[in-house]
Amino acid sequence: MSQDVPPTSTSLLSRLERLQSAAIEKRAPTVDVPQSLFLPGVGALGRAMPNHIARSSLFSPVARGRKKLHREAVLVSRADAVITYWGEQLDESQADVWMQIMHEALKYPLGYSVPLNRARFLRDIGRHTGKSDYEWLHRAMKTLSFAMLVAEAVKDGKTKLSVGRTRVLHMIDGFDYDDELEQYSVRIDPRWRGLYGNHEYALIDWEKRLEIRPGQDMAKSLQRLVATTSDTVQRYQLSWLKEKLQYSSPMRKFKEALVNAMRELERVEVIAAGRIELSTKGKEQATWHKIVRPLTGRRDSVPSVSG
Repeated sequence: MSQDVPPTSTSLLSRLERLQSAAIEKRAPTVDVPQSLFLPGVGALGRAMPNHIARSSLFSPVARGRKKLHREAVLVSRADAVITYWGEQLDESQADVWMQIMHEALKYPLGYSVPLNRARFLRDIGRHTGKSDYEWLHRAMKTLSFAMLVAEAVKDGKTKLSVGRTRVLHMIDGFDYDDELEQYSVRIDPRWRGLYGNHEYALIDWEKRLEIRPGQDMAKSLQRLVATTSDTVQRYQLSWLKEKLQYSSPMRKFKEALVNAMRELERVEVIAAGRIELSTKGKEQATWHKIVRPLTGRRDSVPSVSG
């Protein structure tokens, strides 16, 4: 008949130490190390926007003034993404503000305050520095602070990315303004890293964007769309484009505006051979050739923009 052998004092001590160590590890709080947003290829002359955002109707060439207020609205996007949005319909000028904020945020760990001198910021997005411009910028900051979304991306029927489901994601996490310094302090939610991950971002040529003439916001929207893919020849159905660009007028007027926008992008050499044609299925589509231009090796300056 077997008999249990009592443990030695050494083995008891060893076991006690292991239990104490495990208890300490369990009690110890998890410390998240702040991380910066690293986006290869951006440099001084580029701005970046997550592909799922750039392909959606979040920012659209809508008219200035009173805008639609969305409440848990599913935005127009590709079939591989579902973006649910709360907030004012955002326009292309607000896209400029947001892209510039994210560009400045590259210099700091996400979640940290990002200082923005308001005069320099306005010049960097091609605007003047008068009273009305400062007031416009402040309104844009408030609008972006309120704007919030949930983004989910799907691949092969499985969710590959989900941001904002348990806590909505704001376009900017908040801001403060210092009257004496004339400076904003803006905070960016660290979860934005997920939407930029795996190089899933559109690289916007900022010089080209600032060369686009005033009143050509549709061209700005198309520039962002062009940048979401490396494909040289790009085709989009007119019905989808009209909905994505939030264009409410009849298709005839939309086609006229679309042709004008393509001509503008040809002028600044973002695309070539823009046209409307029939697809192989007999549906109208916009087609163009993307002009690839490296952002490196060029002067690091921002052209002045009138208007």
